[in-house]
Amino acid sequence: MASTIVPSVRCRIGEGVLVHPERDDVYWLDIPTGELYRYDPATGNHDRFQMEPPVGGFTFQEDGSILLFGSGGRIIRWNDGETSVVVDGIEAEAGMRFNDVIADPRGRVFVGSMTDDDHSLGRLYRLDTDETMTQLEEGIELPNGMGFSPDAETFYLAETNTNRIYAYDYEVETGDLSNRRVFSERNERGNYDGLTVDSEGGVWVGLWDGGSVVRLTSDGQPEERLEVPAQNITTLSFGGEDRRTAYVNSASFEAPLSDVAAGHLFALEMPVSGSAEYYSDVTE
Repeated sequence: MASTIVPSVRCRIGEGVLVHPERDDVYWLDIPTGELYRYDPATGNHDRFQMEPPVGGFTFQEDGSILLFGSGGRIIRWNDGETSVVVDGIEAEAGMRFNDVIADPRGRVFVGSMTDDDHSLGRLYRLDTDETMTQLEEGIELPNGMGFSPDAETFYLAETNTNRIYAYDYEVETGDLSNRRVFSERNERGNYDGLTVDSEGGVWVGLWDGGSVVRLTSDGQPEERLEVPAQNITTLSFGGEDRRTAYVNSASFEAPLSDVAAGHLFALEMPVSGSAEYYSDVTE
């Protein structure tokens, strides 16, 4: 059974939920408003930080700061209210915004881009630790959730508009991707959105317009489905004791009026444990 976290917070597009690897605080975004939320499960307290909107995603940095991925290719470093520019924009990203992001075991960041009308084709970039941006893919029909297999040899990328998840061979020492193939393709209601990978290599995916999260086996086969009391599920992240709690985010955008829980963050007890997300380590 999913329980609502911080009932007073209802996001238009709740996204980017991440559990801090050490403190277990839960962070998440409302993309169009640029609001970043922090929730402490031990006390039940939460905080709100106003960022320059929109913010598509973020990562925790090794030095305690947070990287914020905005629009037009702009990336900001935020540290207790102080900001500095990491990337001031990318010409090809005019009219676009960043979407889901993920740090890798070496502190690099992978990030996708999209438009809010969902019609333009997006790109996949890698931000290296020296602040260099490299375009890896283009022509992606709404790049979304990303994840790494437990051995860090496989990289996953959801393409929401085609309802596919791709798998790539991943070289951790260089950050290179190769051998793209279709890992899973869904042909029923509910589009693949954000994802995470559990400790056994299962891929958990939130379903936009699907009201649930599903687990795919390491060969891409649907194995388990857990319902969530909101229609548009955007992403999830493992936390809590033994990392057996999934924090599941949702959107009120495009949800029916009857979906009174839309836009809330939920906690869901899981049948398997997850793994901590990696820190980014992008330095000036």
